[in-house]
Amino acid sequence: MTWKLRSGEGYGALGVIAVDTNVVVRLLARDDEVQYQASRALFETDEIFIPDTVVLELEWVLRYAYDFSPAEISAAFKRLFGLKNVHLNHPQRVAEAISWHEIGLDFADAFHLAQSQQCSMFKTFDERLIKRAPPQSQCPVEKP
Repeated sequence: MTWKLRSGEGYGALGVIAVDTNVVVRLLARDDEVQYQASRALFETDEIFIPDTVVLELEWVLRYAYDFSPAEISAAFKRLFGLKNVHLNHPQRVAEAISWHEIGLDFADAFHLAQSQQCSMFKTFDERLIKRAPPQSQCPVEKP
């Protein structure tokens, strides 16, 4: 499957619909048929923007409320973000976070680190993140 990344930057408010986490959850979990159908119709007909905050919350909801494994979350994200009408604010950073999540980094940590790649350093007290930070990161991770 080819995963084409598109940035949400440059998309005007007209014609692009931003969605909340619950809309995406209904699409992926299909736990409420009426809401699933409404979400599906939206994703089949409209240009969709998914904010970074929704991406982060979505991972948490899928993991804790729906027991998705890291592999299932990564696969669901790749399918969802690969849709031609789905746009992200920073698609390359989201792709990095997913990639790092697949090799064992907590998704939130991976997402924070990916969003910080333009910085000279990422400071944290999280020993696990310091030890597991991916070597391909342009932003070294260390204690304050």
